[in-house]
Amino acid sequence: MKKLLIIAGIVVVVFAGIIFLTNQANNKKLADNPYDTEDLEQATIDQLDDENYQNIVVPAELEEKIASGEPTTVYFFSPTCQYCQQTTPVLMPVAEDMDVDVLQYNLLEYEQGWQQYMIEATPTLIHYDNGEEVSRWVGAQPKENIEQFFTDVVKK
Repeated sequence: MKKLLIIAGIVVVVFAGIIFLTNQANNKKLADNPYDTEDLEQATIDQLDDENYQNIVVPAELEEKIASGEPTTVYFFSPTCQYCQQTTPVLMPVAEDMDVDVLQYNLLEYEQGWQQYMIEATPTLIHYDNGEEVSRWVGAQPKENIEQFFTDVVKK
């Protein structure tokens, strides 16, 4: 019985250590996060240092940008979406190569975006001009489709 208590104590200490180290790592990542809160889902925290998720836009900034009438391309994603995890590493380098500014809207953190922008699935890429939606695509896309969208819609 004594051995069992010692083993249980060790397990508790190990789990407490893991929790402590995870919280420390999360706090470090949250220090300069682009979101307007530090109360983020773990999946979002895990992406904070990912180079493909560095153009995050918060709801107020996006509303202002679209309302300004200037051309705006927005990528609606969720960190937990497997199709977003496939698409983002293709989309963002293509956008950079083609000199297209793609704002990234995290629907896991800002759930109001689902209704506000009539998003039915992730990933969704929408281009706005003069405050109006011009075009969108939904679902995982190959590089060729992304390039075509940028050429035909965004850069025309």
